[in-house]
Amino acid sequence: MNSENFTLSERIVSTSYIRQGSQARRSHEQLIRHLLEQGKCPEEGWSESTIELFLHELAVMDSNNFLGNCGVGEREGRVVSSLVARRHYRLIHGIGRSGDIAAIQPKAAGSSLLNKLTNSVVLDILKRTGVRSVVSCFVVPMATGMSLTLCFLTLRHRRPKAQYIIWPRIDQKSCFKAMITAGNITLIFHCLLSDLCFEPDLGAESILCVHSTTSCFAPRVPDRLEELASLCAKYNIPHIVNNAYGVQSSKCMHLIEQGARVGRIDAFVQSLDKNFMVPVGGAIIAGFDEAFIQEISKMYPGRASASPSLDVLITLLSLGASGYKKLLSERKEIYFFLAQELKSLASAHGERLLHTPHNPISLAMSLDGLQADSDKAVTQLGSMLFTRQVSGARVVPLGKEQTISGHTFHGFMSHSEIYPCPYLNAASAVGITQEDVRLCIKRLDKCLKTLRKELNVAKSSSPVSPSSQEDENDATK
Repeated sequence: MNSENFTLSERIVSTSYIRQGSQARRSHEQLIRHLLEQGKCPEEGWSESTIELFLHELAVMDSNNFLGNCGVGEREGRVVSSLVARRHYRLIHGIGRSGDIAAIQPKAAGSSLLNKLTNSVVLDILKRTGVRSVVSCFVVPMATGMSLTLCFLTLRHRRPKAQYIIWPRIDQKSCFKAMITAGNITLIFHCLLSDLCFEPDLGAESILCVHSTTSCFAPRVPDRLEELASLCAKYNIPHIVNNAYGVQSSKCMHLIEQGARVGRIDAFVQSLDKNFMVPVGGAIIAGFDEAFIQEISKMYPGRASASPSLDVLITLLSLGASGYKKLLSERKEIYFFLAQELKSLASAHGERLLHTPHNPISLAMSLDGLQADSDKAVTQLGSMLFTRQVSGARVVPLGKEQTISGHTFHGFMSHSEIYPCPYLNAASAVGITQEDVRLCIKRLDKCLKTLRKELNVAKSSSPVSPSSQEDENDATK
């Protein structure tokens, strides 16, 4: 209620009680005022009541919620299900206009304000987590792969003669498909883990960009962004960074900041669900040149869903900057706990924790013993873990092949054609708990013991060939 309605309320209920309620209301409004003034993530998280009040205030500014509104267009924010309307807090119009995902909608002042504030709050978080020189970003309602495609398509308009993308190999389907979908020819550099191989001998004008990676599955480690960025600046080649789940890692964010400082990084892309624990379907495109980031936002055709923006804004307002920082600190601590537990388990089973000190999120444990016993034993371990509700652990056998868009990757998931051993992945990502680690290690230990026992039984019960039996008889004579 506004001040006039509070005054009128004093005729009905005791003045002291109404004034107390008015003061309580002002405490909510003061938090909202600070957000509107500063455009930054609040230091301390908001209560659910404050967030819901704020979202309601935004929603009543959209035309579909106007009292007496008469809509005669083809897109009037009509929603037949009240459940769907409540799920979206009645913010139905989405974000952007047909020519620009960041544009303001005349019919939806509240949704437009939501969009602008979300981008501003997310920009503040990117700065707080290590990329202090970033100048612009926007939330896009597509996952990381399609968001990368949007960046590549924008570059094609800038560099119409360019057709090649230089890509240090990372074995994740969406990374490769993002480039193919944009209509580019990908030059795959088969680097052995962190080895840097980059020589633009095709002519800089024919190269669309370098597509590098920060966050990745061990045993691969982040690319050496400072060196790549310096080469891109030297040859005047754009540089797009896949920072899928790197916001949660101070190391990954530092690499991006340093790369932009010493060389060239045009844009970096990160997932909303992996970094902020919201539903899948959104990403952040950020960069150091506001004009280029705006150009990418204008490349998006049509309006867009506001759900990813709404989800991440609610989450960051709930956590506050201090709450999110605490989650990142806990994640880093659990990474070392996971490394210690995985190393102990590996040793107990005659395996080893693979040496990947530059990967700050993902770890890998060798599975040499299983590979020696059976080609199928490694993949069987993965199935056993999945049926025992251990999710996210990746089991990678030797020599796996995967064809994506006509290109066959040898040694897929190893990031290399010549990786020497099979292995198992585990990651310490934001939101993980020590109990997650304990249960994983306990179930992994049990699976390894069960699997080795089954393999030993199979060996002992296998039929003896006639020649082997004759050899054994000769030996006993």
